[in-house]
Amino acid sequence: MSDRHIFRSLHSPNSPHLPFRRSHLILLFSLCLISASLTFMQLYFKKSHNSMKAAIIYDQSLTETEKSKLKQAVNLAQSSNTYRPSHSITFSATTTLTATESDHSVTSDIWLPTVDFYSDQLNLTINESQTDNIKWVSLNNLTPKTRVVSIDGNYYFDDFKAGAKYRQISAISDDSATATEAKQHILLKAFEDFSTSHQVDTILSFAQTGVTALTRNLTNTLNGAAAGRGSYFADRIKDFLSKKDLTHLSNEVSFADNCQGSRNTMSLCADWRTLDTITAVGTDIIELTGNHNNNYGAKNNLKTIQKYHELGIKTVGGGENETKAAEPLTIKQKQTNLTLLAYNHSTSTKANGELANGNQPGANGFTIEKAKTDIKHSKDRGDFVIVDVQFSECYSYPDGYVEMPACDKPIKGQIEFFRQLIDFGADLVVGTQAHHPQTFEYYLEKPIYYGLGNLFFDQTYWPGTRRGLILTHYFKSGKLLNTRISPTWYDGTHQVFLMPEKEAESFLGRLVTAR
Repeated sequence: MSDRHIFRSLHSPNSPHLPFRRSHLILLFSLCLISASLTFMQLYFKKSHNSMKAAIIYDQSLTETEKSKLKQAVNLAQSSNTYRPSHSITFSATTTLTATESDHSVTSDIWLPTVDFYSDQLNLTINESQTDNIKWVSLNNLTPKTRVVSIDGNYYFDDFKAGAKYRQISAISDDSATATEAKQHILLKAFEDFSTSHQVDTILSFAQTGVTALTRNLTNTLNGAAAGRGSYFADRIKDFLSKKDLTHLSNEVSFADNCQGSRNTMSLCADWRTLDTITAVGTDIIELTGNHNNNYGAKNNLKTIQKYHELGIKTVGGGENETKAAEPLTIKQKQTNLTLLAYNHSTSTKANGELANGNQPGANGFTIEKAKTDIKHSKDRGDFVIVDVQFSECYSYPDGYVEMPACDKPIKGQIEFFRQLIDFGADLVVGTQAHHPQTFEYYLEKPIYYGLGNLFFDQTYWPGTRRGLILTHYFKSGKLLNTRISPTWYDGTHQVFLMPEKEAESFLGRLVTAR
């Protein structure tokens, strides 16, 4: 029988096979219907199960603000189909005293311990940090009107890993990949990046120091105790200064060949070997507003400036001629734009050869019109403007090894002069003339430091001239966050070091009361 005949017989009304084929078709249809129903139910319950499995929980450790930020980030990610977790997630928060970072957490805020601008405190224990006179301030809300202090010896801006309260937001899941994805798609979208690496990349540290004069008895020490090693004087301070992004020295003495040691001369030179002290502390900027850079002639001043530039050290407040001496120093680093202006306003004159004059090297002499113009142009660029002044110094040389508290204060006319620079638009004013540290103040929401004292010098005959102040300014996006004050001391070895904590706080308190 042919296939065609079979087909026709199966579909014939009289075919004996018809009842069997109908029941067979009905059975097949029923099986298909059951299979489809089972598949639908399986998909439905699987979807429902996954929906329950991917629940997002905001636990009670979160503040309402934190919950709101997280929910906004979740809604945005889901609406754009960029993130749909397959496992449940719990968002939670903790506050710690050290930075802890992981693949599933972020630091959402950092609170720093601060004291009043005029406080003498530099370091607190963790128990002391809980007292009412300590204010914990968010990093983004810092101003120079307060001072950040250390907690148990940990200063936040040293390495960003301790000395603060760290708010950590974590994504917790039984699936590690889900938690990691939540960090990338939710946590980093909801909160500003306060990670340690981000702070290192965006916060600029700038250390300013007082008088450096590697001369006279330092030359004797170089040839004696230092055994000719030029970096000797920096041994105990270099680790502190060299870690800063920018380090400033106000060096008042030029280097000269065959420079001899002495004790009392006022015609000053420095042995070339002591240039190693300047490089050992990581110096980036040399201020040249001092009175003694031409003591050994213009030729040695020019050679010294040339050497600075060969080493990549920038100069300000003095130069190879009058035009270059007057040039502002602009710095663009870590999203911060600074202008450093530096002037000599003391007993120096062009006639005496201390100030730059025409083609002769020297310090940058001050005039009101020059300062007004320089400050205005710098502010018009949007820069943060620091003005350094070599003012007339306080006579801090009493008979005998005794204190001279009168020199803690600004001298006659100094307050009016420094405040006038703030009135012109300067953001920060620093006196670099003082051989004895002076007080400081906050004027029209701007800080003024009247004198930083000595850094490297040989004036061991009076306690006041052994002291100095290092200011470390911290900037973020062009804003001055804070300034750290670090008192220093040098002993008979002429090696500079940070004062011990109690001595430093006592001296700081003395300067505060002198204002």
